[in-house]
Amino acid sequence: MSEDRYLEEILESQTLNPEGQEIKDLRCRRDEVDKLLRKKFEKSSPTIRYGGSKAKGTMILEAYDLDVICYFDHEDKEAGETLQEIYENVEKALNDDYLVTRKPSALRLKSRNVNQWAADFHIDVIPGRFIDGNQGDVFLYRSSGEKGRQKTNLDVNISHIKDSGVTAAIRMMNLWRARNSLSVRHFILELLTIELLKGKKDSKLADQLKHVWIELRDNVENIQVEDPANPTGNDLSELFNSAIKHELSSIAARTLEIIEKDGWEMVFGPVPEKSRGPLILPGFTVRPRPSFGER
Repeated sequence: MSEDRYLEEILESQTLNPEGQEIKDLRCRRDEVDKLLRKKFEKSSPTIRYGGSKAKGTMILEAYDLDVICYFDHEDKEAGETLQEIYENVEKALNDDYLVTRKPSALRLKSRNVNQWAADFHIDVIPGRFIDGNQGDVFLYRSSGEKGRQKTNLDVNISHIKDSGVTAAIRMMNLWRARNSLSVRHFILELLTIELLKGKKDSKLADQLKHVWIELRDNVENIQVEDPANPTGNDLSELFNSAIKHELSSIAARTLEIIEKDGWEMVFGPVPEKSRGPLILPGFTVRPRPSFGER
């Protein structure tokens, strides 16, 4: 089997059936959060949308995420006078039903019932306020950094990744991230992959992956990532710091050595048998999946 055919089959094994139980479960969990937020903020009528890997077309069976976007009208004051108040009020609204952990701009939810969700599955809720009546650009509260807020645009970020022409490589890089338990965030790794594959959209998948790893191994200190929704305004250096760069560089070097010495299977494992039975993944019962090991 050629290396590209092998990678295609690995990707196929990581593709979720749109009518499968795992997607139904994902929608169910999403709808629970949606219903709760609409009830708690009924007077504000927030705009609730969904992001994450499903919206971007980068889902893999082993490591997919769900973002619930909760944006309030730019003139609304019911949810809070300031971005920080909105963030804290959304947190209070979720606290009764979920275990909530604060992230710089998001609220990470886990089930209070340890048997309902697997330990490594979560939902990120991102509160924000539209900048104007166009309901495009938004301000998010930022608990770290000097500004205390960041400007972004969900549609721009989704389109940048979904329409990049390299989503197959992004999905494989996300699988690589999962198999190596890397600390880099999905969004940063996706932006890195797009940046490093400029001009290489037509290259074979194996060549694309090797190119990304070579750049991470040899040139990581010179690589820059920008938020496509606000390239000059949002500083992503905190999410792409020296520790993350070192980790990416060292694991990329090791990956290239393994491929050279032992082949691709030692990186991503054998192509799974399609008849394999159900296994448990983050919060779901999934069938079938590889024997390897998210986020």
